[in-house]
Amino acid sequence: MHRMPAGFKLVALAISALLLSLVPQTAATIGVVLIAVGVLYLTAGFGVRVIATELWRLRWLALVLGVALAVFISPLTAWISTGRVMALLLLASLLTFTTRMADLLDVLHRVLRPARRLGVDTDAVAMTLSLTITMIPIIAGFAGQIRDAQRARGVRLGVRAAVPLLVRALRHADDVSDALLARGLG
Repeated sequence: MHRMPAGFKLVALAISALLLSLVPQTAATIGVVLIAVGVLYLTAGFGVRVIATELWRLRWLALVLGVALAVFISPLTAWISTGRVMALLLLASLLTFTTRMADLLDVLHRVLRPARRLGVDTDAVAMTLSLTITMIPIIAGFAGQIRDAQRARGVRLGVRAAVPLLVRALRHADDVSDALLARGLG
């Protein structure tokens, strides 16, 4: 999977997102999709530990989304919708694990090239899209670090944990911005 062209992987992610969003899903098909994503991780050479780590990083999102949907709509809808989101986030993480950023940027530049005629800054759009995809595991990692710090202090912030997460995400965004400016990309 690491050797597959970045364009193929990006198209596969886009098609997966469309299919998961547009094709009606059942509880069983979402289960199959999640198992298939796990098999993709294993096929790419990542062990069960990596899959477990990724699921652990996304646990709060799954919990909040799942509980909210279960309470306000139905448990079946909660399973299907949360499963869709989890599958897409896991696929996006797999893309970032198996694709170099430079390769991803090259593909995005080629795909967006026709938009230049319309006055679109394709460099900025390509960079934004690639940074967005790569930020998913980073933000999830921040959430895990905040939880670990809370646990070490014996503090339970609950929903208030969003504040330190936001601060860390903004600080990281500033660091990325400074790095891009230093390289003449900003």
